[in-house]
Amino acid sequence: MTLAKEIRQIRQGSTMDTAILDVRQLVKHYGPVHAVKGVSFSIQPGICFGLLGPNGAGKTTTIEMIEGILPVSSGTILYKGAPRGESFTQEVGIQLQNTELPMFLTVKETLDTFRNLYTRRLSSQELVATCRLQEMLDQDNRKISGGQRQRLLLAMALSNDPDLIFLDEPTTGLDPQARRYLWEIVEDLKARGKTIVLTTHYMDEAQKLCDEIAIMDHGKIIAMGETRALLDTHCKGSSIVLPGPVPKQALERLGTPWFPLKDGRTTIQTEETDRSLKALMESGVDLSSVVVMPQTLEDLFLKLTGKALRN
Repeated sequence: MTLAKEIRQIRQGSTMDTAILDVRQLVKHYGPVHAVKGVSFSIQPGICFGLLGPNGAGKTTTIEMIEGILPVSSGTILYKGAPRGESFTQEVGIQLQNTELPMFLTVKETLDTFRNLYTRRLSSQELVATCRLQEMLDQDNRKISGGQRQRLLLAMALSNDPDLIFLDEPTTGLDPQARRYLWEIVEDLKARGKTIVLTTHYMDEAQKLCDEIAIMDHGKIIAMGETRALLDTHCKGSSIVLPGPVPKQALERLGTPWFPLKDGRTTIQTEETDRSLKALMESGVDLSSVVVMPQTLEDLFLKLTGKALRN
């Protein structure tokens, strides 16, 4: 258990033995195509749980079944220990990756509209403060920036003061500053004891925000656990990153995993950094721009799936 999780449990005065979300043997098929193949996981209250996977892995289908957007082929979904019912609808917030904002409304008018959909709701003042919307309240939805749009969508998802929040690619397409702005808001929500289910294509984002992760591929979960523990188990060595392609013969001599990245770089995973560098040098590989760093969540993903996350 992470220190952050222990602190949240103490604040809420509970040992949190009951999972806020319990998914058991979830299956989804479209005729002969099985998109999700018996996925199971439990999420304790007060954490950020990351569901990661390459395109086509089944993670979006899994999330949409849990949210109630898609029907379930088979399996069980429990919310706070019971089948989903009216409480689930009232106590869950969802920020979809692509949502059309109402046209000809201001940000303030949009927030008021969504708040009025619920019997339980946060005050406008708290939503504005939480999502940093003060400077844009009177702006038309059509004229706000990408970062402002994502903060507004998050505020809409928080309108009912949800206990469980689904964030689907909340920072896709944002510049680094806007991304970190969203990260601060997520950290604030975690500090308040909210439970977050996050899907993201950014490994640094998942490593920063997620207490636990599950990695999906081909409709199944292939690894799951606390983020730090997974890294300690699977990524004990270093990553050697070279700026361009490396001759395949030189890489095969290393006897360690290596991956060509989509930006043209090559990353090599090794537990014997000095030996690997020496072997590369002996093969005539240019090491003038080499970068050596501890392995990260991206390295874990590459090791388990054999492909970059955006494939």
